[in-house]
Amino acid sequence: MDLQGIRVGLALTGSHCTIEKILIELKALIKEGAIVFPILSPAVNCTDTRFGSAASFKRALVEITGKEPIVSIVEAEPVGPQNMFDILVIAPCTGNTIAKLANGITDTAVLMSAKAHLRNLKPVVLGIATNDALSINAKNIGLLLNMKNIYFVPFGQDNYENKPNSVVARFELLRPTIKEALQGRQLQPLIVAVNNLP
Repeated sequence: MDLQGIRVGLALTGSHCTIEKILIELKALIKEGAIVFPILSPAVNCTDTRFGSAASFKRALVEITGKEPIVSIVEAEPVGPQNMFDILVIAPCTGNTIAKLANGITDTAVLMSAKAHLRNLKPVVLGIATNDALSINAKNIGLLLNMKNIYFVPFGQDNYENKPNSVVARFELLRPTIKEALQGRQLQPLIVAVNNLP
């Protein structure tokens, strides 16, 4: 499927160690012709970490997309009524966002964008990155796997020896996942090896 002209809402949440991978995929999306609208959680919008400053991430997003990011609930509310996106991607999607999305909590620009977008029965793609995917958040991932119009970037354990509950999406599969989700299908296989692990 061609992504030319497809309107993609790209929401980033606070797995700061994976944001650089998302920026690589963002450039590839735009190269394929997608029109990308960035959306930031408060953690990405306001927090400086050893992986980079909030200001540097925002600058990169504006340079790549040509658009200022949506950063507030008020700015995100029109996503549904104005039918702004063909597809919404939340990547990286943290355990915090997973839990809130699964339980109908709308307290950030990212979650408001998801709520507003889902009201139009359009696809949402999750690229998860969380240390508690196979523990406290497993039930929430299970709920989302069974929810209409929710799709996952294939994922796997990224460090089963030192972080056995941690799961990360294979972000290089973001574009194939988007293409399948736009056709109403989940990219398979869903559970994959990560970081060359068996």
